[in-house]
Amino acid sequence: MLGVTIDDKLTFNSHVSNVCRKAINIYKKLSRAAKASWGLHPEVIRTIYMAVMEPVILYAASVWAPAVNKLGTQKQLGIVQRGIAQKICRAYRTVSLHSALILAGTLPLDLRVREVAALYRARRGSAVPELCGREVEKMTSVAGMPHPAECTRIGVTRLVDQDDVEMHSAFDIRIFTDGSKINHGVGAALSVWNSEAEIKTRKLVLPSFCTVYQAELLALCVATKEAMTIRARTFGVYSDSMAALQTIQNYSCLHPLAVQARENIKRISREGKTIRLHWIKAHVGLEGNERADELAKGRL
Repeated sequence: MLGVTIDDKLTFNSHVSNVCRKAINIYKKLSRAAKASWGLHPEVIRTIYMAVMEPVILYAASVWAPAVNKLGTQKQLGIVQRGIAQKICRAYRTVSLHSALILAGTLPLDLRVREVAALYRARRGSAVPELCGREVEKMTSVAGMPHPAECTRIGVTRLVDQDDVEMHSAFDIRIFTDGSKINHGVGAALSVWNSEAEIKTRKLVLPSFCTVYQAELLALCVATKEAMTIRARTFGVYSDSMAALQTIQNYSCLHPLAVQARENIKRISREGKTIRLHWIKAHVGLEGNERADELAKGRL
């Protein structure tokens, strides 16, 4: 049913066997191009594992998560993961599963299944002791969205070089935003400029499990909130994340940060102020963007 094999006793043994078989077939193709002393780079193998193999196994994990408590299920998942962990750390086949996982820096699959199931329960509003009170990102309810007639179009202007930036800089206040993730740390930052120079900065730190996308979106959300507090008439907000900007543009997206950013933009417009969103190219020497990038990495 919808990709999950359900047996009459809800053991999910057949489902686990099916997903493990699919993952092993992927591993067999990968193993031809990755040996202990030559072949694909370990980080490439890690990316393939994280982006292809793990999603195959973790699909609908919240449904069959109780099955990982069984030793037989853990052994099947271990067989799948042992080979890929050895490829990531370039170890020989005699290396044990646990050693390979530690060297590869990879979480055991049975724990990943429990993690995914716990996050699903948390998003559904259930109490999850394992999260220890951490804030969980939840999509905004459709009932809380504005009526289509009240949805003001939010435009994003693409600026590809310094000349374009200068042509679209005639604002009382310019706010440059950026997000970054390095060395297992995630940060976001704002650099606020008037017509002459930088007048204010803000640094934001996110938990290490957050993504760059979340950091970029948070920076944009805080930038629109910052514009509400500054006594000026026109604002230009600049970001190098087109994905985050398009999320704010798209009213069908219920991401809480995007919903809050849209509400902030609406309030700014109601006060008779003007705010414009811009996409700028990253790492091409644009002063405001480079400053925001420096700030985002400075707290990591």
